[in-house]
Amino acid sequence: MTTPMIPIARPWMGEAEAEAARRVILSGWVTQGPEVAAFEEELADFVGAPHACAVSSGTTALHLALIGVGVGAGDEVVTVSHSFIATANAVRYCGATPVFVDVDPATFNMNPALIEAAIGPRTKAILCVHQMGMPCDLTAIVPLARRHELAVIEDAACAIGSEIAWDRAWERVGRPRGDVACFSLHPRKLLSTGDGGVLTTRDAALDGRFRRLRQHGMTVSDRSRHLSLEVVAERYETLGYNYRLTDVQAAIGREQLKRLPVAIERRRALAAGYGARLADLPITLPAEPAWGRSNFQSYCVRLPSGSDQRGVMQRMLDAGVATRRGIMCAHREPAYHGGGWRASGSLIESERAQESCLLLPLFHDLTDADQDRVAQSLREACALAAVTL
Repeated sequence: MTTPMIPIARPWMGEAEAEAARRVILSGWVTQGPEVAAFEEELADFVGAPHACAVSSGTTALHLALIGVGVGAGDEVVTVSHSFIATANAVRYCGATPVFVDVDPATFNMNPALIEAAIGPRTKAILCVHQMGMPCDLTAIVPLARRHELAVIEDAACAIGSEIAWDRAWERVGRPRGDVACFSLHPRKLLSTGDGGVLTTRDAALDGRFRRLRQHGMTVSDRSRHLSLEVVAERYETLGYNYRLTDVQAAIGREQLKRLPVAIERRRALAAGYGARLADLPITLPAEPAWGRSNFQSYCVRLPSGSDQRGVMQRMLDAGVATRRGIMCAHREPAYHGGGWRASGSLIESERAQESCLLLPLFHDLTDADQDRVAQSLREACALAAVTL
């Protein structure tokens, strides 16, 4: 009998989401409409933000956030290379240049001590990432940005439900403390609509701009036009995009929001389970800073220096356990070999993290037996790959 594969991730969805999609499909209103509006209100309430705007993906959320704060051709945005490539791509979509700074090896997030050296006369914004759900140090980044009159955009793609301590009180990522926070609703995230994204902000004017830009720059929303008892003629006063979320997706998202507190609690329990099972291995386990609580969107371990990362991953795959390499570095990808970016210093910690880290399976219905298998396969793979035990 073939041992079943343990995947890297699996979305947590069920009959409630299926029924929600069915209900909307049969309603006759399947594109952006009342379900999107309700989802936005409920998500804003969950993170504690005055405004939330749903869009088609986390990438489009980043793009609109950058446009919204005024990033354009010739500008620079301080960010990290050590992130999914969408982070840097969104900057380039605007005709701007990503300026990469290195990461803190403890959190894999932007190192605040390196930001000031990256700021120049063309810098327009700081785009920080809450990598794998681990909060970045906003208490250091935001005051620095304000001193330089720079916008702060939080790439919170993985961080729905993660928390930071601000003025000695815990609050959820996305409140936000920067100007805009951007979430992804991809299936690998704790809250998924199949795909999609959300921007949260305190700024009503920014929120209004996002809503126009996501719908071709239209001055009147579809919902307002359809519900009006008078003839309404919309205008298109700016270049916009088709970045809308559908009502089918939003209805699924509303059910996912109901599950989210339980999903976060489960992820944290699973992370603790891995910590107990792997504590005796000579690997570095994820550790939350005193001021941050991760939702553990991913569980990332670091192998000892000089380890055969690919060999460990292949041996685990041969044993029926899927893994993923450490988070990519955009500057190493062929799309960036021709330029279009610069670094303010060494990116050695980013590169080391990519080369020495791997992500273990983590999803809601991962069982104790599954975790035992993952831990054992990692132990055996490390031994075969000449990692000192």
